[in-house]
Amino acid sequence: MDIDKMHVTSRKQVDEEDIPLPGFRFHPTDEELVGFYLRRKVDKKPLEIDLIRQIDIYKYDPWDLPQTHDVRDNEWYFFCKRGRKYRNSIRPNRVTGSGFWKATGIDRPIYSSVGSGCIGLKKSLVYYRGSAGKGTKTEWMMHEFRLPPSSHMTHNQNAKSINHTDDKSFSHEAVS
Repeated sequence: MDIDKMHVTSRKQVDEEDIPLPGFRFHPTDEELVGFYLRRKVDKKPLEIDLIRQIDIYKYDPWDLPQTHDVRDNEWYFFCKRGRKYRNSIRPNRVTGSGFWKATGIDRPIYSSVGSGCIGLKKSLVYYRGSAGKGTKTEWMMHEFRLPPSSHMTHNQNAKSINHTDDKSFSHEAVS
């Protein structure tokens, strides 16, 4: 009898955990993305709530990316290891099935509000349909966040990044 009660209680808990939290919006700052979420991921310190999924975003065109959490925001966050264009190269491979992500501008440093050091880097990318040189620019934009290179991190740790994808044509404001 006690086992049945335990089973019912645990099933009820699982059902309640699947309910989206009313009023919850996931809008972390650049500092929070790098200093908390990415740093915890690299340090292998998991969170109880899976807010940012890990997928290979380059296996998807932006409109086919798995939508996460609240789709009304039209913003998604993913952990992704940076692929390489060539095995012995540092050049990233950002090609998808029907296009590519092109970097725009330079890497912008992200500073901690607590200290004065650079805790991460942010790169903006725009999606182009077609092949390099012949691609057509789309309204899709992505921000890539990564840890800065430093002597105490291994190559694998530095290769992890958070990718924040935004369809600007549906967004209320441009993501900076």
